[in-house]
Amino acid sequence: MYILVVNAGSSSLKYQLFDMDTREVKAKGICECIGIPGGHMKHESNGKLYDVKTHIPTHAEATKMVVDALINPDHGCLESMNQISAVGHRIVQGGPWLVESVKVNDEVLQKLEQCVDLAPLHTVPHLLGIRGCMAVMPDTPQVLVIDTAFHQTMPEKSYIYPIPYELYQKYSIRRYGFHGTSHRYVSRKCIEYLGGRAEGTKIISCHLGNGSSISAIKDGKVIDTSMGFTPLDGIIMGSRCGGVDPAIIPFIMEKENIAPKDMQSWMNKKCGLLGVSGVSSDMRELTAAMDGGNKRAKLAYDILIYDIKKYIGAYAASLNGVDAIIFTAGIGENNSRLREDVCADMDYLGIKIDPELNKIGKKLPEPGLISTPDSKVKVCVIQTNEELLIASDTMEIYKKHIDS
Repeated sequence: MYILVVNAGSSSLKYQLFDMDTREVKAKGICECIGIPGGHMKHESNGKLYDVKTHIPTHAEATKMVVDALINPDHGCLESMNQISAVGHRIVQGGPWLVESVKVNDEVLQKLEQCVDLAPLHTVPHLLGIRGCMAVMPDTPQVLVIDTAFHQTMPEKSYIYPIPYELYQKYSIRRYGFHGTSHRYVSRKCIEYLGGRAEGTKIISCHLGNGSSISAIKDGKVIDTSMGFTPLDGIIMGSRCGGVDPAIIPFIMEKENIAPKDMQSWMNKKCGLLGVSGVSSDMRELTAAMDGGNKRAKLAYDILIYDIKKYIGAYAASLNGVDAIIFTAGIGENNSRLREDVCADMDYLGIKIDPELNKIGKKLPEPGLISTPDSKVKVCVIQTNEELLIASDTMEIYKKHIDS
């Protein structure tokens, strides 16, 4: 069975084609600059790279290019688009209306349209991508896999903000959390390692990349997570501010004469590691500058380490203990120095990591255990695979649809 996984952005469409019988990625690629000058498609399959620059007017045209590439005799891997059983779409924000993976129909699309106010930069492109796929593959089932869904198990005390309750009721302002597909994937892997039963497990999952979030997971269910109403909240990130005193925002807007819509962009693109260091939002460039004696780069790194430690400590309290800590995503999987620094001076939790195992990290057999045998907390490096989880959910829903 072939499942196509699609992640649509405002001017891009990323995709992977999975053979679900083997869990193998048969093809992957991206269409960039959709609707704007500089259209570009990069497609990889069977060891071949198809790279072409061409105008891509709409997401529907991008989807047609993807299908044509997949069935191309030279660089494709399918004989016909009919071999694609279903398409799975990554959806960033499902709001209070979409709380689990679901097959697309008119009612589901209406619910997704309600999420535009909550996440316009993500939801509008998602809708374009879905409708583009429906236009090119009208008879192929489309499935939504929701990033916020995994966090729906949070209790009210975790997700309600201390604002007038009527505003939560009126505008659905609450903590939603993000990276849920990643947290769900790696926590499942960790639970398998801990014995296979979710009940009784206490896990802290650290998804650390250009965007980062940390989740407290008890009995396989999220009880709290660092990102909030938007992906801006929580720890310092590549170019996002993370949690700051709310009064800072209007203060800066007044002093710098920044409009509300520009302030949103500023908090997402000018702050975080980039804003503090003045060097880069990329951890590799940041650590190189830090090692070269750049004090502000070192300060940005130290803030990140401190933030992660604070959340681990807070979530250990919320969970009443912790069995395992997971490091995942680009930084979490690849930066052994960060993992070592986060786990240092955590004696109160009994955390001990093996320096040599930590250097190997994600190359270790799953679950990538880097803690010592006498560590009271298991510390793991688990490679996330959001696309595979999206494909798996899509396959399950497709089978239910066929059976019914």
